Amino acid sequence: MAVDIGLHTGPQDISMADLLRLWREADEAGFRWISVWDHFYSNPLRDRTEPCFEGVAIMAALAALTKRVQVGCLMFCALYRSPGLLAKAAVTIDHISGGRCNLGVGAGWFQEEFEDFGYRFPPIGERFEHLEEALHIIRSLLDGEVTDYEGKYYSVSGAVCGPRPVQEKLPIWIGGRGPVKTPTFAAKYADGFNVPYVSPEEYKQRLDVVERVCGETRRDPAEVRRTVNLGFYMGADEKSAERNKEKALRHPEDQRPGMLVGTAQQVIDRMNEFVAAGAQGINIATRPPVDWDAWHAFIETVLPHFHAK
Repeated sequence: MAVDIGLHTGPQDISMADLLRLWREADEAGFRWISVWDHFYSNPLRDRTEPCFEGVAIMAALAALTKRVQVGCLMFCALYRSPGLLAKAAVTIDHISGGRCNLGVGAGWFQEEFEDFGYRFPPIGERFEHLEEALHIIRSLLDGEVTDYEGKYYSVSGAVCGPRPVQEKLPIWIGGRGPVKTPTFAAKYADGFNVPYVSPEEYKQRLDVVERVCGETRRDPAEVRRTVNLGFYMGADEKSAERNKEKALRHPEDQRPGMLVGTAQQVIDRMNEFVAAGAQGINIATRPPVDWDAWHAFIETVLPHFHAK
């Protein structure tokens, strides 16, 4: 089975020059996917003055710079923008990219940025209610329908999203580490499902939920594309692999099984475990400062192993 290798770049604590370099090199090397994320503060939050670029603007820049890769955001927080505004932004980015936009939408979790930027931080159940209503509206607008919707949180009357996306159906992605609610939403509403920083065993458990819910709703599970984000801490050689492994250990303990550590062959072996668990795409997630030697070693050694299949 072919596996798409992607790049997930947090637009935080990094210069714009380095971010653009990563995107350009990934696009030229043959990566199939590049995504950003949607935060107002760096994650984890240490200092509120650390740089963090805004999600819609940075995704538009990604779309304009690249030529081949699918571009996405994992995930836009549904509570930060109205569903209509987010749909319009996605269509605009689809036109900038020539039909390569993928729209990831989630319920949000970063309490400090909610509150500091003037958003109420509702309980998790209410945030998922917001997300469910937003998904109905966004899908309708992206599909070119005249949208009327009266919900608990959103009201839309006679809304039309023009122009239509370049691609026939602009994919909506849902993702997160939650064991039940998130994969259930993905099975019901999404075209793609992404899980970050879990073990292969946990990843398969999430996919099993998607399969079960698709069966219950009589949806073909093949309609939901499955990807995983893995932290990138590979080394170009054994010495740098040990050094980068120490960086990976700074992540919370429950996320460490979702980190790629070691030499190129060790990373290939680990990635194959996620392929065996059901991943159709694997996104390596970089954190600054970028280890350019490891990055280029990945392009030269690891990328051909998967894209040559």
